[in-house]
Amino acid sequence: MRKAEVKRKTGETDVWIKLNIDGTGSYAISTDVPFLTHMLELFAKHGGFDLEIRASGDVEVDHHHLIEDVGIVLGEVFNVALGDKRGIKRYGSFILPMDETLVVAAVDLSGRPYFVYNNFPEMKTLNGIEFDLWREFWKSFSASLKCNLHINLFYGLNLHHMVEASFKAVARSLREAVSIDSRFSGTIPSTKGVI
Repeated sequence: MRKAEVKRKTGETDVWIKLNIDGTGSYAISTDVPFLTHMLELFAKHGGFDLEIRASGDVEVDHHHLIEDVGIVLGEVFNVALGDKRGIKRYGSFILPMDETLVVAAVDLSGRPYFVYNNFPEMKTLNGIEFDLWREFWKSFSASLKCNLHINLFYGLNLHHMVEASFKAVARSLREAVSIDSRFSGTIPSTKGVI
């Protein structure tokens, strides 16, 4: 069973996440940032992951600490649940349209973190949150999971759609990458023999 539970408590945040990779998309998520909660619910649903998250932090200072730390813990809980990654497909990608917005995400569960985030607007706010914090979320997620993660916005107008399309596209990409390839079950998907 590919399940894990990770807790991170600092002077700024308190984050606990429980994950079942082979779930049905059920979720019980509570954070101090309602928009983040909504994005994580979509992520669970579209990835088919069972997710329980409790996250609180010093959002009266700003949203940065909590959003970044949830990204860190989410990446870490996937990393723990995947173990040695035996039998996984390793790669996944998805092109996701959402009304006027089109986003592509691609992931390689390589054990080497690398992050690309292209064409998203800067110096904007959405629901009182600096738009750039979504880049920080995914950068932290990629570093903790130790994966290559590329998220590219082809085009779009609505900021909400851009963020939502990103979460759904990454979820669908991960769903593919973590799935088991029956032809290679029991083997590591690398000529190195380790990821």
